[in-house]
This record gives sequence, C-alpha cells and structure tokens, in this order.
Amino acid sequence: MELKLERLTFPSDCNIILGQSHFIKTVEDLYEAMVNSVPGIKFGLAFCEASGPCLIRKDGTDNELIELAVKNMRTIAAGHSFIIIMRDAFPINVLPAVKDCREVVNIFCATANPVEVIIAQSEQGRGILGVIDGSSPQGIELDTDITHRKKFLLDIGYKR
Repeated sequence: MELKLERLTFPSDCNIILGQSHFIKTVEDLYEAMVNSVPGIKFGLAFCEASGPCLIRKDGTDNELIELAVKNMRTIAAGHSFIIIMRDAFPINVLPAVKDCREVVNIFCATANPVEVIIAQSEQGRGILGVIDGSSPQGIELDTDITHRKKFLLDIGYKR
C-alpha cells in the first residue's frame, strides 16, 4: 500500500463537501438534496463509482462547477467518494439534507478552505483516509476575536 496526498482545486468563492457513499443512485439523491435545500443553488457534483464500469458520475446546475467536480474526482480517484462544489451557498444550508441522503456513509469535510486529501492506494484501488482542512491554529481567540466572530455571523445572516 502507498499513501498519497492530493490537493483539491476549486475557486475561492466556492465551498465544497467531500464524502463517501455506497450506491450509483447517489448522484440523483444528492442533486435532489441540493436543489430542495437552496432554491436556485449553483453547484456541481461528481461521484466515483466503485464497481461495474467504474465511471465518474456527474450532475449539477452549473457546468463550470460540474467540470471542476469531475476534475477533483479524477484527482482523488477513490471508489464511492463524492464531491459537491457550490457557489453562493454555504454547507450549513445543505449539509443536513446531504447527511440524510440514504447513500451517504461519511462526510470528510465541508469547507471553503484549501483541502488536501490523504489517499491510500493498493493494487485494488484507492480510498480516502482523511483530509487536511485549512491551516493549524495560530492561537486562542481574545475578546476582540469573539466580537469579530459574532459580527461576521450577523453580517452573513446567521445571528440577529
């Protein structure tokens, strides 16, 4: 077995959800979860099939984001993994519906941060072991940081 580290690529104005599921119907059900969570949402999703023709399945509402999702799945190339790349929406808006999808087994990350995926590769194929999501902590928040955090949540509509 060999360990690999693969960096995901997506625009800075996008968020992603990287996960694992177990069935070809994942693409249809994740599509429904996304469009039913945020009307007019812009997203692309791709899913690596793990048996049969082992295709990268794809769908979404934005061609650029669909192609980016496919590109990232080609990089990861791990069976039964999926990625959703969304623009003008946050994972918090869709994550409950994604998690409730019957095919979803695991969510590795939901983020806008730079992401590196830790992959195990064997003769059989590839699997995701985990992710490195963003950077390591630089310190502990002070009162001014707490004020800034609360103001940010107000500014984006998550607090009153």
